[in-house]
Amino acid sequence: MGVNKDRMLAGEWYLPDDPELAADNERRVELCAAYNAGGAGAAGRERILTELLGSLGKDVRIRPPFQCDYGRYISIGDRTFINFGAVLLDAAPITIGADVQIGPNVQLLTPTHELDTERRRAGWEKAVPITIGDNVWLGGGVIVCPGVAIGDNTVVGAGAVVTKDLPAGVLAVGNPARVIRTLSPGTSAGGGCAPVTE
Repeated sequence: MGVNKDRMLAGEWYLPDDPELAADNERRVELCAAYNAGGAGAAGRERILTELLGSLGKDVRIRPPFQCDYGRYISIGDRTFINFGAVLLDAAPITIGADVQIGPNVQLLTPTHELDTERRRAGWEKAVPITIGDNVWLGGGVIVCPGVAIGDNTVVGAGAVVTKDLPAGVLAVGNPARVIRTLSPGTSAGGGCAPVTE
């Protein structure tokens, strides 16, 4: 393994303009293009996802278009649904639990860049893992930033930007996302949850 890929996977600063990483990226380009073309049928789409992703649970549904950085660092649990336009930048691992609902145009972004202008111009970046627990609902347009973990059974309202960890069983909305209440089992998403849309 090359030094930049090794640094990337270790969560250290690395240079993404690297031949080994470019080859990994080209693999992703071809597989995403085949998946997003939509002509492979259900069995063909599952085969492509199995090849693209690091781990794919049972009965996972991903509506194209779907984009990622590498694919192989993404793990998705059973019965998870990902709507149109998802962007999962997996320079670090992205772990999505079982029974997760992800609305359209959601972004899970593990890369971060240097604040120092000279190093940023030179291309240095690093990536920090994202973890989404079981039975989470991310409304349309949610952005999850590097290093964030979202606990089981949490709901994130449409358009929220999640910059810090969220505990299990809460409703969070806004930019930056903030917890506005605790959710009890069987809570309806109607009424006071107007910011949550799919």
